[in-house]
Amino acid sequence: GMVQQEAGGAAKGEAGGVPDEVRLSRRRWAVVLLFSSYSLCNAFQWIQYGSISNIFLRFYGVNAFAIDWLSMSYMLVYIPLIFPVAWLLDKRGLRLIALAGSALNATGAWVKLGSLKPQLFPVTVLGQVICAVAQVFILGMPSRIASVWFGSHEVSTACSIAVFGNQLGIAVGFLVPPVLVPNVEDVEKLAYHISIMFFMTAGVATALFILVVIVFREKPPHPPSQAQALIQSRPAEEYSYLQSILRLLRNTNFLLLMVTYGLNTGCFYALSTLLNRMVIHHYPGEEVNAGRIGLTIILSGMVGALISGIWLDRTKTYKQTTLVVYVMSLVGMVIYTFTLSLQHLWLVFVTAGMLGFFMTGYLPLGFEFAAELTYPESEGTSSGLLNVSAQIFGIAFTIGQGKIMDCFGTKAGNIFLCSFLLLGSVMTAFIKADLRRQQANLDNE
Repeated sequence: GMVQQEAGGAAKGEAGGVPDEVRLSRRRWAVVLLFSSYSLCNAFQWIQYGSISNIFLRFYGVNAFAIDWLSMSYMLVYIPLIFPVAWLLDKRGLRLIALAGSALNATGAWVKLGSLKPQLFPVTVLGQVICAVAQVFILGMPSRIASVWFGSHEVSTACSIAVFGNQLGIAVGFLVPPVLVPNVEDVEKLAYHISIMFFMTAGVATALFILVVIVFREKPPHPPSQAQALIQSRPAEEYSYLQSILRLLRNTNFLLLMVTYGLNTGCFYALSTLLNRMVIHHYPGEEVNAGRIGLTIILSGMVGALISGIWLDRTKTYKQTTLVVYVMSLVGMVIYTFTLSLQHLWLVFVTAGMLGFFMTGYLPLGFEFAAELTYPESEGTSSGLLNVSAQIFGIAFTIGQGKIMDCFGTKAGNIFLCSFLLLGSVMTAFIKADLRRQQANLDNE
């Protein structure tokens, strides 16, 4: 009762009306699905070059490293920009961040349409960098949207749905480009096929931006949970963004999670970026199947993410679930490493699906575990720091694995990733399950 009165008092001071209870808004599902959709479009643009890297490499007349950098630009841009964007999220709220992310995503898609000649590679780089800036406004949002809009019994499921869109975008990015852009010799025909892909992307991105303008709201009329009511009742002047970051960096459990999340997600980024090269090396001429293997990794991971979210909402076993999924990611990576070269394409599909179920299924687990360990700090800040770690390791692993593959072959490159997943599994075992958000809900019910 006291929490509800405090939340009501805060709302009265801000908006002139008193929310009389903790209550769920019907709009919450529209908000999370719309976010998921423009996140999908942005993730598609991340991997659309990597999934047919051999074709873009020939079209633009550049080397493989230049095409890899189109993917790595997303990781590089994120690192310096996440701190001002997380500050903006805390000061100006969800709606402004959603508008900026969807607008930049559409702008980048239209810029790419100016790069349909072989000599215009710098223009496609510019378009990709704009999309990379859009990603900074997207990647840290799932746990914040889940906390602001959803009740304590559905918050992990909502976070999984929000992450789901990003993963589905990568899946579509593996599946669609090899179908829309066949490996033809004629440069004019190739440019025509690429233009179809770029036009479709720009159209979808623009439609989603318009929907964000119409549908997306800052927050629901009533707080959806006791934990959120407590946060909303806190005076704004009490909050300091810099102090929040310093508190997070003094939280040992969060620091361990930050490193382990970076190791796992960095491995996933490297694997996604270099997948086309790996599969083509062992199975020449199988560009379409390389895309399908990527699709299999992501789709099975989306199932894993959704099951993880529902499981967390039911059991609240954050530490145990995270550790099991991490160890299984390592097992999946080891099996994938030693079956890739056996010349059985069906076997690659099976092992890649198993790997994806756990490695991609881990992503929302990390966000939600971080939100628990760091409550009442902003979810945007904690997930932003997780993603900084992921981008740093992603760049390092993509470059490192690429060089190892060039010198020693794909098996050595994959063993390189396995060693870091082993390190991450050991570190995860040392994280203590200090579930502060759950405790706040229990204390105030």
